[in-house]
Amino acid sequence: MNMRRPVRIDLMNEGDLAAVVAIDVAAKVTSEQLLAEMQRPWSRLWVAREDEHGVVAFVIAWHVAEELHLLNVATRVDRRRHGIARALLGEVVKYARTERINHVLLEVRRSNRAAIALYRSEAFFAMGLRSRYYPDDEDALEMVLRLDPESREIVPHHDEVRLES
Repeated sequence: MNMRRPVRIDLMNEGDLAAVVAIDVAAKVTSEQLLAEMQRPWSRLWVAREDEHGVVAFVIAWHVAEELHLLNVATRVDRRRHGIARALLGEVVKYARTERINHVLLEVRRSNRAAIALYRSEAFFAMGLRSRYYPDDEDALEMVLRLDPESREIVPHHDEVRLES
């Protein structure tokens, strides 16, 4: 049974660095890289916390002009499929609405079916393909969430590229 625990979304701080590095072992993000991100005026970093687990997920994004580019979305392996990434995406969309952002962009491995399903369920659509984007030559799907410039509501859109290879 998948018990949902309360998740709190906060801005990342220096005290979170070790927990965030531990979550994203695959990407090999370092504390130094995270500190550098925290210093960039365009960088936005959020963490998800659970009372008994501490930091369990994070998002790193760049806010440039009227776009928010999600660079990294990761959840601790033992806390996946508990709605935590969805809660983080909700915070991202809330920020996008408040800051009058028109597009939230990301790249995702073409083979990452779980992440693609999550993004699609949150109204992201596939708009492009970056061939051999990752160091292991896997393709990346470019996905976008559009917000109406006036109403700030999500604008549904159909995929513009095939999700399968």
